[in-house]
Amino acid sequence: MQSLSRALRAALAATALTAGTLVAVPAAAATDDDYQRGPDPTEESIEAPRGSFEIGVAVVTRAGAEGFGGGTVYYPTDTSEGTFGAVAVSPGYRSSQAAIAWLGPRLASQGFVVFTIDTLRPADSPARRGDQLLAALDHLQDTELADRIDPDRLAVMGHSMGGGGSLEAAKEYPALQAAIPMTPWSSDKTFPEVSTPTLIVGAEDDRIARVRSHAEPLYESLPADGDKAYLELRDASHSAPSAPNAVIARYSLSWLKRYVDDDERYAQFLCPAPAVDSELSEVRTTCD
Repeated sequence: MQSLSRALRAALAATALTAGTLVAVPAAAATDDDYQRGPDPTEESIEAPRGSFEIGVAVVTRAGAEGFGGGTVYYPTDTSEGTFGAVAVSPGYRSSQAAIAWLGPRLASQGFVVFTIDTLRPADSPARRGDQLLAALDHLQDTELADRIDPDRLAVMGHSMGGGGSLEAAKEYPALQAAIPMTPWSSDKTFPEVSTPTLIVGAEDDRIARVRSHAEPLYESLPADGDKAYLELRDASHSAPSAPNAVIARYSLSWLKRYVDDDERYAQFLCPAPAVDSELSEVRTTCD
């Protein structure tokens, strides 16, 4: 992954994809300290099914992918505000990208390039899924979308074994700006080397990756002085991330905006920590 940043930095003249057609557009400039994208957020906007950006869709076939099983890229079509952060998302054990596809348009319309992927094999381990998440981010350098992605603003997400994979990716590539494991499953419960800001989403009624055996020890293994949070969905099962979920969307979007875009407008939704309530059965965080 050391070549990822270099390759994306070397992207050629700016382009945009509109309805599958390649159209040349002027390259948009963004200052290093200003990655805010979209209007000021509200409680309603962070839970909305769609944000302010119109999106396009590009399919990457399995034959056209190297190191992962293909997938779908969702991206904002308007580049007038500058470049965007990129997020790769892995499904869980024996699942396809269809299980996490809802995150693609939802996050892309808020100002991210989102790559929902298929794995090479349905039973791939978390470690292999981590490699494939990084391969998917690397693949974006070879697409017409490379010019609109900031190579220093990359993140990973995943469900179940894909959640474990997102931790493996963060361990392997510390330059990632955010990781969001959702109801994660991992045989390795210790990730003290992960410095990437990490939001772990557990599910109270998870019987496959029980929070006491997976999500909670994974959270506790992360550095105590790092940026991390643990949110446990009340009355939710292991499959909660496989369908549109306003709570997951709310905090995932806020986490990505805060740490991938350095957008302090979203800090209000993360810190002070949200309260235990009818939606969340447990909350842990290192936020001040």
